[in-house]
Amino acid sequence: MMVLYSGTTCPFSHRCRFVLFEKAMDFEIRDIDLYNKPEDIAVMNPYGQVPIMVERDLILYESNIINEYIDERFPHPQLMPADPLMRARTRLFLYNFEKELFIHVAALEDRSARGDTKRLDAARIAIRDRLSQLAPLMMKNKYMLGEEFSMLDVAMAPLLWRLDHYGIELPKTAAPIQKYGERLFSRPAYIEALTPSEKVMRR
Repeated sequence: MMVLYSGTTCPFSHRCRFVLFEKAMDFEIRDIDLYNKPEDIAVMNPYGQVPIMVERDLILYESNIINEYIDERFPHPQLMPADPLMRARTRLFLYNFEKELFIHVAALEDRSARGDTKRLDAARIAIRDRLSQLAPLMMKNKYMLGEEFSMLDVAMAPLLWRLDHYGIELPKTAAPIQKYGERLFSRPAYIEALTPSEKVMRR
C-alpha cells in the first residue's frame, strides 16, 4: 500500500493528499509534526522535508514528482494531459509556479523567517501580484487548462486556500481567481484532503 508522510499544515503535502483523494485508491496518510519530525524523515529524504511517498521499495519526495507518479500508477481520473505537447506545457507551468509563486510560499512557511518582516511582506506582494496576473485567464476558463481539472489546479489549490492565513489580500480585479478557488474547494476530494489544522485556516 502507498504511504504518504504528510505535514498537517504543509501546502506541499496538501497537494499530494488532494491527488490521493481524487484517485479514490487505497493509501495511508501518516501525519508528521513539522516542528518535531521523526528521525526516519531525514533518512527517507536527505532534505528532511515532507511530503514523502513510500510504496514497497520506492521512496519519492517533492510534491510534483510524487503526484506525477501517482497519476501514472493510477491513471483514472487522469490529471496530467494525455497529449505529450500539453503534458510538457503543464510541466513548464508547474515549474514556473514553483519559481514565481511557491518559492514565496516557502518563505511564508519558514519558521526562521518569522521576524523578517521585510522578507515576508515581499513574499506576500509577489504572490498577490502573480495571482492577479492570472485573473484574466480564469475569466474564460473553469480550470487552468480550460474545462478539464488537472495537476495545475492541484498545485494551486493549497495556496488559494491559505491566502487569509498568509495575510494576502487580492485586489478586486482578481475576483476570477477567488471564484476559481471556490470551484476547487467545492470538489469532494478537496474537502476530504483537508486536515483539521487546515480547515481553520480559512474564515
